[in-house]
Amino acid sequence: MTEIRLRSENIRQFIIQQIGAHPRSIASVVAKHFGISRQAVNKHLQKLVTERVLTPERKVRTLGYKLCPLTETSNFYFLNGALSESEVWTKDIRPALGEMPDNVLHVWQHGFTEMFNNVLDHSAGTSAYVVLKKTAIKTELAIYDNGVGIFKKIQNALNLLDERHAVLELAKGKLTTDPSKHSGEGIFFTSRMFDDFEIFSGSVYFSHKFGDRKDWIMEREKFSSGTSVWMELNNHTARTTKKVFDEFAGDEYGFDKTVVPVRMAQYGDDALVSRSQAKRLLARIDRFKVVLLDFKGVDTIGQAFADEIFRVFVQEHPEIEISDFNANPRVEEMISRVRPARN
Repeated sequence: MTEIRLRSENIRQFIIQQIGAHPRSIASVVAKHFGISRQAVNKHLQKLVTERVLTPERKVRTLGYKLCPLTETSNFYFLNGALSESEVWTKDIRPALGEMPDNVLHVWQHGFTEMFNNVLDHSAGTSAYVVLKKTAIKTELAIYDNGVGIFKKIQNALNLLDERHAVLELAKGKLTTDPSKHSGEGIFFTSRMFDDFEIFSGSVYFSHKFGDRKDWIMEREKFSSGTSVWMELNNHTARTTKKVFDEFAGDEYGFDKTVVPVRMAQYGDDALVSRSQAKRLLARIDRFKVVLLDFKGVDTIGQAFADEIFRVFVQEHPEIEISDFNANPRVEEMISRVRPARN
């Protein structure tokens, strides 16, 4: 490959990688990065449009670009007793994904079959709709069902006061409303395998982004029936299912460690001050050997909240290792004040 052709390929690959972040300023971004004129960049953009890698997108007077889908499929399913997640994967999803590295396919197989199995076993719905879109960079997949709603079902099964409490329990892991059939590990691990994982149900929205170690829970003004699960993954990620499982595995490869986003116990402007809030955060924590409390996004905590976690619970459960991280100085000071002195 000549030097000129190699440079052109590098420019076009850079455009493909950056178009998502800079859909309307891609020409100036590329020009600055490679030290070429915007006119030269426009020639590369037009070639990618001709090759159906990019598609122009005009909003008002601004011209932008986005990746053309290489594959875009949708399938509707009646949820009868004869349908299985493995059948849907083999017949519809795997062929639509096309050529991909084995590790990426394994992540998709795990994620899709786990989430579609939840629809079959837990949704109590009559139908599901699956949409898949693959571009040159990433693949997105969404599963919609018309069932009772995942957060509402967990709320009812665990007698929780609020649907938002259900999201906090999901973030911890080892949660299932049917322990005879499920271990409660499916959503926890699946959410950590993908670059972006989201669940919409009722008036609650849950999101986990890979590498962020921070789950988000938000209330939405618009209520939606059923459950929507959305997953996104780079087509060339080096991530493997084994790496994700190993991160939370104990010495015998059990699911022994969890990361709990403390911020999710805080709703609206409420401060984390009470023992009841701490007890809600600690619910089912005794199922793990190692618990990492992530205080990212928490500005302050009260003495009673800290005391319930770092003194009372620690003394009652000496077999469980509880650690905190991402705590700001104010939070760390309160934790240190209540934590028993170590010999």
